[in-house]
Amino acid sequence: MLDDLDRRVLRHMQSDPDLAIPELADQLGLTTSRLSRRIDRLREEGVLRGIRAVIDWRALGYEVEVSLRVTLDKTQTRAFDDFIEAARDIPEVIEIQTFLGRVDVRLSVIARDMPHYQDIYRTSILNLPHIADIEALMLVSSVKANESLPI
Repeated sequence: MLDDLDRRVLRHMQSDPDLAIPELADQLGLTTSRLSRRIDRLREEGVLRGIRAVIDWRALGYEVEVSLRVTLDKTQTRAFDDFIEAARDIPEVIEIQTFLGRVDVRLSVIARDMPHYQDIYRTSILNLPHIADIEALMLVSSVKANESLPI
């Protein structure tokens, strides 16, 4: 699916996403128009989904991250749909993942401090529908958080 040039383009884009197209084309030995067509094709094929800003939420005053493992009451036919729809409305929920197994959903929740987290937990999380069980894991440190792919 990807040829060697596609891989080189993606590697360079991952390592320096702020690089302008003309500069990237120059580094790759391509014309700007050829590189632009290549990037457009990668977007059309869904390989390159976009370029985004990665914001350090700690720099904005959020000091606490908690991972919540949630088991849903699966006797309710809309348990997943209702839960996820409601969880999306909580601004401090920054990630929602679903699983097969004992744990159904994992939520990543950020808060400014522990009193803020307790408020979110009591007023928002515990009001989510169809919760059968919930386990909280507080993040102590992030050992590896790399979004680059080995292309």
